Amino acid sequence: MKLNEYLKEYKDKINDAIKSIFDLKLKNIKNRFLEDYYSELKDYFLAGGKRIRPLLCIATYNAFNERRDERIVFPSVGTEFLHNASLIHDDIIDKDDFRRGKPAFHLRFRNYHEKYELKRMIASDFGNSIGIIGGDSAFFLGLEAYFFNDFNRELNLNAIKYYKQAFIEIADGVLIETDMVNQTDLTLADYIEMISLKTGALIEKSILIGANYAKAADECINDLSIYGVNLGIVFQIIDDILGTFGDEKVTGKPTDGDIRENKLTALKLTALDNLENSSKIQLIELLENPSMTKNDVQEVKDLFIKADVVNSCKELANIYFQKAKSSLDKLKPSINQSEVEFFESLLNFVVERKF
Repeated sequence: MKLNEYLKEYKDKINDAIKSIFDLKLKNIKNRFLEDYYSELKDYFLAGGKRIRPLLCIATYNAFNERRDERIVFPSVGTEFLHNASLIHDDIIDKDDFRRGKPAFHLRFRNYHEKYELKRMIASDFGNSIGIIGGDSAFFLGLEAYFFNDFNRELNLNAIKYYKQAFIEIADGVLIETDMVNQTDLTLADYIEMISLKTGALIEKSILIGANYAKAADECINDLSIYGVNLGIVFQIIDDILGTFGDEKVTGKPTDGDIRENKLTALKLTALDNLENSSKIQLIELLENPSMTKNDVQEVKDLFIKADVVNSCKELANIYFQKAKSSLDKLKPSINQSEVEFFESLLNFVVERKF
């Protein structure tokens, strides 16, 4: 089955599982603000998203079983909660007010503050504070997927260990990324290490959680891990390209954000490698200007184009695409053909995607 067929079969079921976790939480709430808070968090979760991580968990489970088993759907959503927890926090760190073309979670509560004319805190501080708590709530709600399902205790405990490790690695990746802003001699190897943690780890752990529930043979785990981490690396490199040269109407995010934040991206590092010294100095001066104008942003984009960053980054992504493909080729004799097709189509989607 290809990615679109998997989406058609499972996306509604995944959303229903997410909704059921929120509904169970809301059922026992009496406080009005808590009801508003969790209702807003539920709406944020259900407002969009590709659901790649639950799909990977489900597909990996199905890859090692002769028959489809609906039991895997509920625990598959755990990493989707962790993913959204990291997005909520990332948007605060990056000062991004929109996600998937809709208000970021912290902006929703900045608007809530203004709607109800709250007095005790300024709107931006209120929104950021609730956003920080929102990411924390999402992380803990994700654990519900492993507490209330039809698998045995040992398998659920193993899944929680993967979940915990994913959380640690994401946090480590964000910490490294934050420190990198202050570094001047970074390489693409440093960048790959960072995104392997920040993006690759959760994709990898989603796969390994599915393999855990399927009781996959130990000899398959390493190749599944390699596929997952490299899929995540490809995903992030393409995300960097779309973050600056994508169509805002398709991506749902402005294409000046990464540049204004002087964010460490594959584009920035590639440009610094490819430009001659005078252009490199010009690029650094533009990116380090905290009061960047619209014209400054366009100058940065022009320098990126001059450095041919899009083609260079696509070539970089292809290196990791081939690593993921090679690991999948090794897995083919051990997994079902329908899931081979899914993993191949997902890999192709990630490298070719426009959103």
